[in-house]
Amino acid sequence: MKTLGIIFSNIHDKEVSELTASRTLASVPYAGRYRLIDFVLSNMVNSGIYNVGVITKYNYQSLMEHVGSGKSWDLSRKNGGLVILPPYGRESSTVYSSRFEAISNIAYYLREATETYVLMSDCDNVCNVDFSEAINYHIEKHADITVIYHKKDLGLCDEKMRTSVEVDSGGRVRKVITKPKQSGVINAFTNALIINRKFLLSIIDNADELGYKSFSRDVLIKGVSEYNIYGYEYKGYFASIDTMANYYNHSMELLDKNIRDEIFRDGGAIYTKVRDSAPCRIEESGKVKNSIVADGCVIEGEVENSILFRGVHVSKGAKVKGSILFNNVTVASGSTVNCVIADKFSHVLENRTLSGHETRPYFLPKDTIV
Repeated sequence: MKTLGIIFSNIHDKEVSELTASRTLASVPYAGRYRLIDFVLSNMVNSGIYNVGVITKYNYQSLMEHVGSGKSWDLSRKNGGLVILPPYGRESSTVYSSRFEAISNIAYYLREATETYVLMSDCDNVCNVDFSEAINYHIEKHADITVIYHKKDLGLCDEKMRTSVEVDSGGRVRKVITKPKQSGVINAFTNALIINRKFLLSIIDNADELGYKSFSRDVLIKGVSEYNIYGYEYKGYFASIDTMANYYNHSMELLDKNIRDEIFRDGGAIYTKVRDSAPCRIEESGKVKNSIVADGCVIEGEVENSILFRGVHVSKGAKVKGSILFNNVTVASGSTVNCVIADKFSHVLENRTLSGHETRPYFLPKDTIV
């Protein structure tokens, strides 16, 4: 079951442009101490995938600083391991503009690989999935492509639902729908799939002749009648980040212990770059309720229903409610922040009030002083 992992690091950057102004979506902070890429990267490693390529496009310095050699994920290896794949397009003045072009541009990497299968995934899938089960399913079905989907109620969905699949009783995909408009529960494509490596290369090699430019439209939708495409249902918790509102709302879901336990479960550890910090310090005047507070924080004021990353300082008399504060954010005495996402090193001065809404959280850019 030799499988190569491919991660797209800049997917949905434009949809969350506030968070990706100086970083890739893959390196957006999440859950108090992680980056989004940590989840899919950890899932791959936990599934026995030790050769992983990360396709970049722009703003990937913070991503490289975070993943480094891959040591934190046991991917610092002489053979295989973690590889950053820089961007370029077919035209000398461009970089790739679609998943298909991105994967076509790393054909050299795919040719050098020895793995039989390729697992491709977006970087923003927050879940804890055993990919080895999906790969075994792919093998059992003798599939060319196996798409991983999960059940999603469109009435409760805040993601920009892009693709759904219809599968028959045998698991065969019979229809792929982009931007589904039907109501009720659908089989939402997670933008993770397994494909035979040689089959993928044959598609890339014949792309010009076939007129292929989009993976969803040209390979999946048109390929339903031509290729053996199967669907594998993932039944656990799943979130994808493609708007500021669902970044905020999915982050807030982590305050639910049942969801935390499902994501950060025994036997499926989520790894990240280790940073040494002093433990969180809650002063006598400080109060913390139903919040995730990372190491290095100093809490002198009140924190409720919030997520605080490393080094956050909430001064005496300050109130933080329903907010996400990145590394080294400070909230001065007398200030109140509610439904706020504050990027790192931003500072709220004394006696300020900042308030957003869960559908439109107030955003403070990096290094902002208000």
